[in-house]
Amino acid sequence: MRILVTGSTGQLGSALLNQLKGSDYKVKVTSRRKPEGIGHFDWVYSDLLSGEGLDDAIKDVDVIIHAATSPIKNSKNIEVTGFENFLSKLQHIKHFIYPSIVGIEEIPLKYYKLKYEAEELLRNSSIPYTTVRATQFHGFVENLLLSKPLFKRYVIPGSIKFQSVSVGEFAEHLIDLINKDPQGRTNDFGGPDIMTLREMAELKIKINNETNKVLSISLPGKLYKSFRDGKNTCYSRKVGKITFEEHLGNKID
Repeated sequence: MRILVTGSTGQLGSALLNQLKGSDYKVKVTSRRKPEGIGHFDWVYSDLLSGEGLDDAIKDVDVIIHAATSPIKNSKNIEVTGFENFLSKLQHIKHFIYPSIVGIEEIPLKYYKLKYEAEELLRNSSIPYTTVRATQFHGFVENLLLSKPLFKRYVIPGSIKFQSVSVGEFAEHLIDLINKDPQGRTNDFGGPDIMTLREMAELKIKINNETNKVLSISLPGKLYKSFRDGKNTCYSRKVGKITFEEHLGNKID
């Protein structure tokens, strides 16, 4: 079986390649930039924005894990317009695996709305697919919100909730889907603990023996409320095993 991994230089794409090394699958990877250390994997240049290279990337492929994404730059063109064009070329694909994000239909964030629109494009296509949503990755929460103290304080919206999960565990879960039948929208994949951002910051301070303090602030608006209400969590789907504490202590992803 021949597998294509898109977005192979991103956080999830890199984790997928690490998990696939040593497997019996014939793996092809595609991205705009060639990943380092891909070993015996075949790499094909492609660009979802322009469509260049896509035909070569999908040639002789059975299963696609679509890790390509662009949350900041050209999001509409990558997540929706480019994605729709990509789907139009995939009539021969046996299984299209689409990783998505928990709560995207309830959180008023532009990128999330685009991801939801992409889910709908896939659902309405004739391509056999599985969509699986995950909660935020450990590294995402730490790097985006807990990376740079200001005047020895983490100034954060401390009451917002996360159920962060290991990107490596999620990658393993996606790979496990390869030999299963397409499931449509399947069960969410959440981390083992639901914590407030303040609790996560205090845990980081404790583990790293930092002198930093936490200054928790409240923010107005529906976006803040959706995260405070835990719309990005899935209490009944605590599937991941690696905790945020273990991630901080061992940098396990």
